[in-house]
Amino acid sequence: MRREGLWHAAASVLVRSPDGGSVYVHRRTEDKDVYPGAHDCWAGGVVAAGEDPDDAAVRELAEELGVRGAPVRFLFRSVHEHGSVRFHGFLYEVRWDGPIVHQPEEVAEGWWMPLSELRSRLSDPTWSFVPDGRQFVQEWFTRYGDV
Repeated sequence: MRREGLWHAAASVLVRSPDGGSVYVHRRTEDKDVYPGAHDCWAGGVVAAGEDPDDAAVRELAEELGVRGAPVRFLFRSVHEHGSVRFHGFLYEVRWDGPIVHQPEEVAEGWWMPLSELRSRLSDPTWSFVPDGRQFVQEWFTRYGDV
């Protein structure tokens, strides 16, 4: 899809602390085919053929961060187009205070980051952050503020 620039659907989940003041930020592994070593605050991926985006969000959250059993809430839809990466994004959030278990092929490391720090770091264009994640979290800030 990316190589040929084909449009597709993807689901992404923002993991927030129970009080909502922090989000879980992670760094991608260095061998990822797209944006290796970059930071992100969304767990997500491609919606499979015939799969509902809600189900894809739950699946991706469990695969990438080991978060299972928490209610995932739909936030908004958006469109992302950056080079050959073109997709319709379905964005969700979850509140979580349990363990985070990284998928070793996807996530090198991760930590909780206060929203104020995330906002500040995103204003630095040199901070290596995946373009779709940057777009979506900035849209989230615009839509919801610091909620």
